[in-house]
Amino acid sequence: MKNQIEYIKTWIIKGDHDLGTAKVTYIHIPEYLDTVTFHCQQAIEKYLKAYLIFLSVEFKYTHDLVYLLNRINQKDNDFETYYKSLSEIQGYAVEVRYPDETVYLSNEKVEKAIDLAKQLRNQILSKMDISVDYNEIIDK
Repeated sequence: MKNQIEYIKTWIIKGDHDLGTAKVTYIHIPEYLDTVTFHCQQAIEKYLKAYLIFLSVEFKYTHDLVYLLNRINQKDNDFETYYKSLSEIQGYAVEVRYPDETVYLSNEKVEKAIDLAKQLRNQILSKMDISVDYNEIIDK
């Protein structure tokens, strides 16, 4: 089990790197909203995958947050309230990355994405009873 916990922690740490990148970018280059939301989506994706590994639920490697949430809800339905938020943030994985797609981003949407990533991180770590330290930039 210890090896599995260490592996799960590597997923959380990778998610933290994405969330930290989102926060640093938002603080120092606030006009890069697309980059910030992309990294929030990536962080959430990694946190969900970490929890799926913890639950021993198989999943395909995808950016589809709703699919990942569906897989989680097979064993834990405490995350059902996240469907609407995750379906919006899911679009930040691809649509915001290319100039052909138009996605309206506001500071409010960006801050909501950052807060959602932090909230999911905390809830997932609490459910797994795992502690992973992170850079305090995430809380600024």
